[in-house]
Amino acid sequence: MAATTVYKEPAPQVGNTENPLESMMSRFNVAAEILGLDDTTYEVLKAPDKQVIVSLPVSMDDGHVRVFEGYRVVHNTILGPSKGGIRYDKNVNLNEVKALAAWMTWKCAVVDIPYGGAKGGIICDPTTMSPGELERLTRAYTNSMKDVFGPDRDIPAPDMGTGPREMAWIMDEFSKTVGQTSSAVVTGKPLVMGGSLGRTEATGRGVMVSCLAAMNKLDMKVEETSVAIQGFGNVGSWTAKLMFDKGLKIKGVSDISGAYWNEEGINIDEAIAYKNVHAGRLDGYPGATPMDPDDLLTSDVDVLVPAAVEDVITEHNAPFIKAKLIVEGANGPTAASADPIIYGKGISV
Repeated sequence: MAATTVYKEPAPQVGNTENPLESMMSRFNVAAEILGLDDTTYEVLKAPDKQVIVSLPVSMDDGHVRVFEGYRVVHNTILGPSKGGIRYDKNVNLNEVKALAAWMTWKCAVVDIPYGGAKGGIICDPTTMSPGELERLTRAYTNSMKDVFGPDRDIPAPDMGTGPREMAWIMDEFSKTVGQTSSAVVTGKPLVMGGSLGRTEATGRGVMVSCLAAMNKLDMKVEETSVAIQGFGNVGSWTAKLMFDKGLKIKGVSDISGAYWNEEGINIDEAIAYKNVHAGRLDGYPGATPMDPDDLLTSDVDVLVPAAVEDVITEHNAPFIKAKLIVEGANGPTAASADPIIYGKGISV
């Protein structure tokens, strides 16, 4: 993608910094220009089909009622029922959810899967909530979406802050509303409830397979390749584990507690075992040295895997990235403003 490509129309500006919606629209405008989309198709695809905003009163453990704001955006259903995860995070907002929903449409279409795109989210901090509070919140959200969700309409899945447990609650609550078991209303549910074997590591496996394919195309040898991975949640930790098992040297990783570096390579099995007994965090891990999280993105490695959140590679740090290959594990981790810089440096994405 050349920096001189003419956008069909300006991307929406929200605030003073680039955001996921701006990045999504910038890429969409470039694609529309290259594909020569007619005006009707362009107008249909640039805006979501449906945006739902709900207020969710939830009884907290201390007896008071707290009202949470939740979202579900259905971007497009031309190819089939909409599909996309539900995110629990204190920074969730409608513009982010709109961008994520559109990206789901593009991802399903590119690989010819008969689904459309959707995404959901609730503004909350799940790390500070009890299991009971999270269950009541999830069931309230499901009830508010009873006319949106459905195996033939809109199918949620896990995302940041949610997992099989939350999908089980959604399936159970939705089944009550329709009067019969509806296991197909969600994916990512527990195996005992009809979930898919391998779902937990599926995204990380996809990142690993994509990385190896790109390395092969670039004539990069596994035994000579070093990697830094931003994010050590489900996607990042499984990516690290599977790459480590293949023989790649994982020099740096990061999570919510900070970034960690070992020039000789981190033993990922030990790091995951440490995380699992330390509240899911790596702080204090003895097998690596703490480093500035921002420095991880510009560290001296061959492969950079951003597997955390959106817009972490920007026009500000892109000039200093040393990796030959960026493999995106997160949704939209590269801001559109960084595209011409990365293109100019000859970095493969």
